Amino acid sequence: MLKGILNVAHDLLEDSIEKGETTIDATCGNGNDTLFLSKVTGENGHVFAFDIQDQAIKTTNQLLKEYSRKNVTLIQDSHANISDYVAVEQQIGGAIFNLGYLPRSDKSIITRGESTITALNTILHHLKKYGLIVIVVYHGHAGGKQEKDALLKYVGSLEQKAFTVLQHGFINQQNDPPFILAIQKR
Repeated sequence: MLKGILNVAHDLLEDSIEKGETTIDATCGNGNDTLFLSKVTGENGHVFAFDIQDQAIKTTNQLLKEYSRKNVTLIQDSHANISDYVAVEQQIGGAIFNLGYLPRSDKSIITRGESTITALNTILHHLKKYGLIVIVVYHGHAGGKQEKDALLKYVGSLEQKAFTVLQHGFINQQNDPPFILAIQKR
């Protein structure tokens, strides 16, 4: 059976992240990716989870409490400011982005190509060898096409000697289906 986009995203990360590593959820939203990373990294690992919206931080915090997860730092700030929170020498085992807008909320508050690319540059600098950044690109909303185009241009320009980039998606689905961009550091 073909897996859905989010399941593929989690499978890719689970195969590359080791227990005890530090990871990043660049867009914590409703907390599902943060919870996933918290479990994958284990009690000795750590997750930095970012979102600009108070609702996302509160929802994620509640989910983490329900599962008694304590290895997460929730940060209400743009993922573009990751460098303000991650130590210069800190190595990152993996990261995930779910782009677009927070489900069941104000659809005018969206991720944007400029801030996402700034965040990617920071994480790529900290990413361990063979580590992965998985980006789930939702682009069927106002502003989504611009972010998608900026990201495709950016990841397409990454030096192939330093990074491998995968694009994964369903091509016969209607209504601008989401797709994955996965960046692995060589």
